[in-house]
Amino acid sequence: MNQNFYQFLGLAARARKVVSGEDTVIRGIKSKRFYLVLISSDASENTKKQFEDKCRYYEVPLRQTGTRQDLGTSIGKHERVVLGITDEGFSDKIILMLDE
Repeated sequence: MNQNFYQFLGLAARARKVVSGEDTVIRGIKSKRFYLVLISSDASENTKKQFEDKCRYYEVPLRQTGTRQDLGTSIGKHERVVLGITDEGFSDKIILMLDE
């Protein structure tokens, strides 16, 4: 994965535009608080399916990227399986970076 992506994700976290934790992100998806949800590539199949279904139903973009260690380190925390992005500008740029 591109180092610039992780640095940009860290910038979004410092701007307080990143939310982590499975329960918190699920509540945010339901309240349409997120413009993008990121899930680690090493998440369990059940977790991936749960977030794919929720994001599809509530029409929130979902991208699978990196490992839980990579995602956690980039935002200055321990391992994180799922992240929600609460800012439209940050989410648009992240989607562009991931879809290149």
